[in-house]
Amino acid sequence: MASNRKILLLPGDGIGPEVTRQAARVIEYFDKRRIASFEVKEDLVGGVAFDRHGTPLTEAAMKAALDADAVLLGAVGGPKWDNLPFAQKPERGLLRLRKDMELFANLRPAFVFDALADASTLKREVVAGLDMIIVRELTGGIYFGEPRGISTLPGGGRRGINTQVYTTDEIVRVARVAFELARKRGKRICSVEKANVMESGVLWREEVTKLHAAEYADVQLTHMYADNCAMQLVRNPKQFDVIVTDNLFGDILSDCAAMLTGSLGMLPSASLGAADKGGRRKALYEPVHGSAPDIAGKNLANPLASILSLAMMLRYSFDMEDEAKLVEQAVAKALAGGARTGDIAQAGMSRISTTAMGDRVLGELQKLA
Repeated sequence: MASNRKILLLPGDGIGPEVTRQAARVIEYFDKRRIASFEVKEDLVGGVAFDRHGTPLTEAAMKAALDADAVLLGAVGGPKWDNLPFAQKPERGLLRLRKDMELFANLRPAFVFDALADASTLKREVVAGLDMIIVRELTGGIYFGEPRGISTLPGGGRRGINTQVYTTDEIVRVARVAFELARKRGKRICSVEKANVMESGVLWREEVTKLHAAEYADVQLTHMYADNCAMQLVRNPKQFDVIVTDNLFGDILSDCAAMLTGSLGMLPSASLGAADKGGRRKALYEPVHGSAPDIAGKNLANPLASILSLAMMLRYSFDMEDEAKLVEQAVAKALAGGARTGDIAQAGMSRISTTAMGDRVLGELQKLA
């Protein structure tokens, strides 16, 4: 079975190698069962790359990422490297990956497995069955706009400036990703901005509306101000299917949505670039959680977000919807089994290791397949 699916693993720092290893076991499972074949390579990113090479991302690793069909990243950073110069910090490796791969659309799903509906701080009836996704513009907006900086005023005070700026092309390309995604889901999309007080929000609303009328009239489009969206996420999150929004609001709202599910350790993400003529997109997949240095190396971390990030890779990079659903079903059944990693274990449940949770997922995969 010839392989044309090239995956680069960048486990990174802290618990990254432990959780990425469990996702790699799922890749190996598909390969051994001859369900799908992958060419897998591995390299360093973050603090471990600095320790070995003096940089958080080598040129060779960057080239490997550009050559791969998809990148699966673990986590970067930790207190060990806090005092490094800014340009050498572990996080700069991740930021360079996003920049050089031109990843402009960040997909952050928020779904609640039935077995975890009581783990949320919201009532079960509010979150049970939740399945939504936020599409965040990743390379524009106030985080990158110019002018920016801190200046000293004549009277001795200081002024901080950041500029919120978007162009038509930046808005349209991320909105198109969201519309295409909505077509494969519930055909509902909510565009979020602050058009009531921000000219960039007015432009965002106008451009999304024009794109909808021209190409996506079959998808239901609504608009919402960002502050109201934050309120609605905790009031009635199941009203949403796909949300598309800018960099700043997407940063805030996706973390808000994450906590609806009960644990950051459960949530995957994808960052996508533009499709080439053959339909191929550069893509990076990673769990939302951090490097958790306090439990690194102890076999305690929850690997499910990394495994679910792999499921997103199967879906969005390799068009393997059936296999993606198979992984997600295996995770759901593993959770229903009772024993869990410490971050999602409820009172009276036995706690299991990272490896044991991976074993459970693989066991359920074998039953389902």
